[in-house]
Amino acid sequence: MSTHNIRLEVMQFLENKVEGFMDEFLIPIEKIWQPSDFLPNSEDENFFEEVKELREIAKDLPYDFWVTLVGDTITEEALPTYESWLMDVDGVGQVENNPWSKWVRQWTGEENRHGDLLNKYLYLSGRVNMREVEITTQHLIADGFDIGTGRDPYKNFVYTSFQELATYISHNRVSQIAKQYGDKKLSKICKMIAGDEMRHHHAYSEFVTQIFKVDPSEMLLAFNYMMKQKIVMPAQFLRESGEKISSAFLNFSDSAQRIGVYTASDYVDIMQKLIEKWEIDKLSGLTDEAEKARDYLMKLPARMAKVSERLVIPAESTIFKWVEPAMIK
Repeated sequence: MSTHNIRLEVMQFLENKVEGFMDEFLIPIEKIWQPSDFLPNSEDENFFEEVKELREIAKDLPYDFWVTLVGDTITEEALPTYESWLMDVDGVGQVENNPWSKWVRQWTGEENRHGDLLNKYLYLSGRVNMREVEITTQHLIADGFDIGTGRDPYKNFVYTSFQELATYISHNRVSQIAKQYGDKKLSKICKMIAGDEMRHHHAYSEFVTQIFKVDPSEMLLAFNYMMKQKIVMPAQFLRESGEKISSAFLNFSDSAQRIGVYTASDYVDIMQKLIEKWEIDKLSGLTDEAEKARDYLMKLPARMAKVSERLVIPAESTIFKWVEPAMIK
């Protein structure tokens, strides 16, 4: 049987468990928080006073912080791209509405709230050029993305396990920095979003755990492939108005590194956590090829940690059209 067919069979075998995963890792729509729970209420007569207060507190946050927050928001806003990608993964079944496609839709519904909430906060803050932010978001959706997984569910689940943990770290750190600067409202917003990301990370890493039980060698080869290729961030094609594809991504990453929101050492830590979570060292009955992949993977975090120590991040902030320096004191 071909590798492709075995993957389809494994995905169908796991379908029975997906309903249980939805109960365990997703929250019913009527019970989960909504963006308006954390924002000034536009129906309230105190709305303008609350907005004024929000804007005053927002004035103290530094330049790189705003660049990072805008980049995080745009990444969350590009959700239609991620849903359409996951719907095309082998075994998900967009048309017949199987348990996997239900998962993707419900996960998308939860994720969609993040961009809504951050976008409204940015709009009310008065600190950013919203039109430029909106142009970048539209470009990111129009440009699509390629995370190097193809339609392979194994590779996709490695990617989402990694990426959900990365977004947890990023939103959580932004929350901590906002708190340091006295912006309790923004700190709470980012903390709530981070909580969702951690839940989703647990879900996707559980899917991989289940696949390791039934197809360990192929799952390990997929994990190895993704780590060798390196996980590219979903916003890798980020660009500003009038610029070429991907032109803004590196500078956005530098801003995030400079203020310690998401760094090269975080990348290595996530890889190590996944190796431990999936107990790569304890897998048995592997093919020769998978054994070689295991050897490579076990040594990889230490090798990458050495490389990350040599990285030099520019000291000066790149000026973005999203955030004009005059808007930040």
